[in-house]
Amino acid sequence: MGSGDRQAAEPLLGKLSESSSGEHTIKRTGTVWTAMAHIITAVIGSGVLSLAWSVAQLGWAGGPAAMVFFAGVTAVQSSLIADCYISHDPERGVVRNRSYVDAVRLYLGEKSHLFCCFFLNFSLFGTGVVYTLTSATSMRAIQRSNCYHREGHDAACSVGGDGYYMLLFGLAQVVLSQIPGFHDMAGLSVFAAAMSFFYAFVGVGLGLAKVISNGVIMGGIGGVPMVSTPQKVWRVSQAVGDILFAYPFSLVLLEIEDTLRSPPPENETMKKATRASIVITAFFYLCCGCLGYAAFGDGTPGNLLTGFGFYEPYWLIDLANLCIVLHLLGGYQVYTQPVFGFADRHFGGAAFDVKLPGTARRVNAFRLCFRTAFVAATTALAVWFPYFNEVIGLLGAFTFWPLAIYFPVEMYLTRNKVEPGSRQWLAIHAFSSVCFLICVFASVGSAVGVFGSETS
Repeated sequence: MGSGDRQAAEPLLGKLSESSSGEHTIKRTGTVWTAMAHIITAVIGSGVLSLAWSVAQLGWAGGPAAMVFFAGVTAVQSSLIADCYISHDPERGVVRNRSYVDAVRLYLGEKSHLFCCFFLNFSLFGTGVVYTLTSATSMRAIQRSNCYHREGHDAACSVGGDGYYMLLFGLAQVVLSQIPGFHDMAGLSVFAAAMSFFYAFVGVGLGLAKVISNGVIMGGIGGVPMVSTPQKVWRVSQAVGDILFAYPFSLVLLEIEDTLRSPPPENETMKKATRASIVITAFFYLCCGCLGYAAFGDGTPGNLLTGFGFYEPYWLIDLANLCIVLHLLGGYQVYTQPVFGFADRHFGGAAFDVKLPGTARRVNAFRLCFRTAFVAATTALAVWFPYFNEVIGLLGAFTFWPLAIYFPVEMYLTRNKVEPGSRQWLAIHAFSSVCFLICVFASVGSAVGVFGSETS
């Protein structure tokens, strides 16, 4: 949203909006540590436990190399976005881009803003659906784990549908969605990050214990063999896509940066938090992916905990799956708060008083209704269309390059007035082109995976 639009909307949006003259209305108290908590909550999801499958497809040569490479890609693109937070406009002075879409509009214009806004909000909505589905999978895995412990590892142990668990998760999100914004959810992110560390440690520990008990490191240089070359290519493509989409957090980076106090400059703090978070993330990804492949070789399951690569100790697996659910409670908010903030800034309405016992509290009517409806929509879609996450994976593959690479690159070039044809201009466009080709390759694999699962 431009400065003029902000000033016009301030009577409606109050503290949710700001201009150069209203900067004092926002209290930014975030530090490197709170930024790292937000980033780790956004990045280290339950998908870390499925990276062993990706390594199995790529083998010992390609798997670790891909993880390190995409960590580097994430470090570069996040650094480009971090520098776009503050803009020095000759007419408006210092302008803060408090969201990704605000930055795109300021640097690239209205058409790019509309294009970005649609795909960004669609992607964030899809993430909410996927998190709802994933939480139900982990809750169901707890039931199955207890059943396998009681009746044996070969028991059928079929459990009911996921709808009940999705509704429970949705009810919890209705409450959490009333958190006003990123400025007020540092505690939730710290808690969620702690949960992600715990289940990641469990995955690493169980993998290491399995390798020790086997007495041999399983797997091969080329990964899981396939009956034909095209099948191997599609598997590699899907594995590359899984790793590629496991790292970036560009969609919420500027919202996180907007919570940081200054001095030092926000972009310096954000870059420091980003580098540290990427190192931590890459370490856990390498440990979980490589130890899982070393433990199971060609038989590596799709998920080390919910796919039952491990059965015992069942109580530890139950606890790890519970931590996944608790982490997803915070992760859902990290990815949906930008949608809530966008709606508040553009359509926020009046507040009304709700009388609580012994006190009175102002509740924003639009916030209450919109956020509840948003959570209800993601929950309903997850219940009615439980395979939607496969389609979201495909759409995510198509939207990754424009949202995570193209817009950040173009904003950086515009902001820094990089001369076309210069060495820096050529290097940045080479980076963008390589990422585009990789994204196309991953998109093809995702498409084959979706349509192949539909016909099987």
